[in-house]
Amino acid sequence: MNRKSSALAWGLLFPTLAVLALFVLYPAAQSFWLSFQDVEPFSKRSFFVGFENYQVLFNSPDYWQTVRVTLFFLLYTVIPSLVISLTVAVLLDANPFFQNMFRTLFLLPVAISSSMAAMLWIFIYNPTAGFLNYALDVLGIHGPNWLADPDWALVAVAVATVWKEIGFNIIFFLAGLTSIPLELKEAAELDGANSWQVFRYVTLPLLSPTLFFVSVVSVINSLQSFGQIHILTTGGPMGETTTLVYNLYRDAFVKFRTGLASSEAVILFGLILLATMVQFRMAKKRVHYG
Repeated sequence: MNRKSSALAWGLLFPTLAVLALFVLYPAAQSFWLSFQDVEPFSKRSFFVGFENYQVLFNSPDYWQTVRVTLFFLLYTVIPSLVISLTVAVLLDANPFFQNMFRTLFLLPVAISSSMAAMLWIFIYNPTAGFLNYALDVLGIHGPNWLADPDWALVAVAVATVWKEIGFNIIFFLAGLTSIPLELKEAAELDGANSWQVFRYVTLPLLSPTLFFVSVVSVINSLQSFGQIHILTTGGPMGETTTLVYNLYRDAFVKFRTGLASSEAVILFGLILLATMVQFRMAKKRVHYG
């Protein structure tokens, strides 16, 4: 590449790099620096305290409670979302006649905002007038107060989250399924393979890049979930739906503990990075390209 081409390339990249530096790199660096500071509320004064903020978090039972809630929320949302969306995508791929209609129906929740979706689920979960408890009453089952019961609140929020995000996964799985050559499935069927064997030994290995991408995005989205938790439960009852992100929000914008919230942001970033690295590590032997 000559000097003129290099200058042109940098000129084209500069706007993107400038926006990235201004809105991503600089706030991230500032948050990392603030995690070592004790910042006075409503003031620009701050004092360097080293790792004191991290020590406060690691010695706090309440913070470890948020870690536990976050991990359970991750479990309740990612696995059901992947299983359900993959199943629906396989069924739609096998029945192209219904594909356009159902693809639109499943994509509608993705198009609406988190606040609107949460308000819809508030009506569904209403203990006296909600549709869910009404349906359970018809079956002779007494439904709980879903959003106020510590045993059910996290599950209720997870169900609303899966419903909101599942259409995104279905679209990507459908795209991956349509890219698989039909000849390979037909060849497996001619060799005597049944539907499950075709899916297990032909479809799933060829779909593994899409499955890997969707799983990584689902984990990141789950760890960053905020809107539905804030509207449905505000972190309650008794902290059973307070995830790392929601705890960070309360420390930063309710309690105005900027230094502590910044250290929580750094830890959350490390957790997301670790989860992504583990998935990439596992993908080396399980993901087949081409």
